[in-house]
Amino acid sequence: MARDPDPGNEAMMLFRSGCAIAALICATPALAQTPSQAELAELVRAQAAEIAALRTRLDRLEGARVAASQPAPAPAPVTPPVVMAQTPSQTGGNVTSPFAPQLVPPGPAERDVAQARQANAAGVTTEWGAGLPVFHSADGIYTFKPRGRILTDVSSTFGSDYAARNITTTGMRALRLGLEGGVGTHFFYQFESDFSENEVDIVTAFIGWRNRIAPGIDYDVRAGHLFNDRGFEGSTGSDSTPFMERTVVSTAIIPQRGFYGVGIMPRLFWKTGHASLTVTGDRIDGNQSGNDSRTVLARAHWNPIKTANSVLHLGAWGFDEGLAAGATTLTRNTVIGGRFNGALRVSSGALTGGTGTTGYGLELGGYVGPVWLMGEAGQRHARLDAGRPDFVSKAWSLSGGWFVTGDLPPYNPRLGSFGQPRVLRPIFEGGPGAIELTARYENLDYSDLLTGGQGWAATLGANWYLNSFTRFQFNVVHWNTDNRAGAFVGPDDGQTVMTRIAVTF
Repeated sequence: MARDPDPGNEAMMLFRSGCAIAALICATPALAQTPSQAELAELVRAQAAEIAALRTRLDRLEGARVAASQPAPAPAPVTPPVVMAQTPSQTGGNVTSPFAPQLVPPGPAERDVAQARQANAAGVTTEWGAGLPVFHSADGIYTFKPRGRILTDVSSTFGSDYAARNITTTGMRALRLGLEGGVGTHFFYQFESDFSENEVDIVTAFIGWRNRIAPGIDYDVRAGHLFNDRGFEGSTGSDSTPFMERTVVSTAIIPQRGFYGVGIMPRLFWKTGHASLTVTGDRIDGNQSGNDSRTVLARAHWNPIKTANSVLHLGAWGFDEGLAAGATTLTRNTVIGGRFNGALRVSSGALTGGTGTTGYGLELGGYVGPVWLMGEAGQRHARLDAGRPDFVSKAWSLSGGWFVTGDLPPYNPRLGSFGQPRVLRPIFEGGPGAIELTARYENLDYSDLLTGGQGWAATLGANWYLNSFTRFQFNVVHWNTDNRAGAFVGPDDGQTVMTRIAVTF
């Protein structure tokens, strides 16, 4: 290939051309001695035209040489497409994913090792999940997602023999704001605060580490302010429960410290179940003037049947709690017909002198297609001082639901609990959303104490999921209580109607 002339050679050519013209004039006697004005003018015009053409070419070559010496401009950045993990229903394979395809993709703090590695390797910058995006750094190392939930309730009770129980109230079941994220494949974190009831309450707050032991066997370890892994509905978040309030098994067979405690929780996951062990002190309270109570809690669940549209769930859990010297009051007043009616409770009566508690429970249920069923039962033994016998609390429940729109129940086989559903036909895309009809019976018995009451409730409900993070709930509860102490003694029954608007992101 011929090379372009060097700009320096072009300049030399221009100089030589001028010299040649001058020499021609000098070497032609007639032209040198007696040139006419017209001839001289024509000669000058020809020389000027040649010089102008050579200068133009010289400028063009000089510009090309300067451009070649500069670094090439960087190509325009190209944003890669968002890469989401395929579900078994998308790939046509067997159900091997730890998360069911009817669940929304898990956030950074709930992914397994393979999902975290895939998200990092994808190099995505934004991944839209439920309500809010998951952000990834350009190098794929850092992951971040805002979190929140808004649960707004209205409750009305009527039919009670006590006028003080027949009230209508409103409340925020949850008003949370938080974040979660990860660094690399293994490290993750989560933090949430709740602002309901005009108070700021730290709820979930932990850091964690996850890894893979062998194909199909993972683990993670969390440390911080931890939510209990206890029972089916007791392990389900308030934004994912199929009813507006958890069962009495979850709310009564519980450590004295409640649903949260500061400590550590290692968890082991395999293809058909999981197991966890939790060791905690008290929940966050800002009181460091004495010892914390100590709680050890364990749970395991197993799915002996797990197909594309059916699951059998078996679970067991238990805890043991040693109470600190300042936490000896064991009085219980447990919700039976709605959270926002403070007069509607099953009461144990005043109980002091506790030294510790031990509780345990069983879970049995599952789903086939759009129909699910779950039974739970548990007992709690409260140890008392001065040689008094234990106070035994007993509770059980039977719950079920049917998605009339054909959606699968939002069962999470990795954790053995309910999660956020992936709605097949959201109303924002022209579909009907997901419509679920529910029913439950629950029974609570504190009558082992002379001052202890008992009660039961039957609930009919409907849930309308507009999409994966927005839903309306409606519950009608027929309740019955028989308290032996407090302001509402003796048999009483009535009805409570409740509704909720919920947004989770």
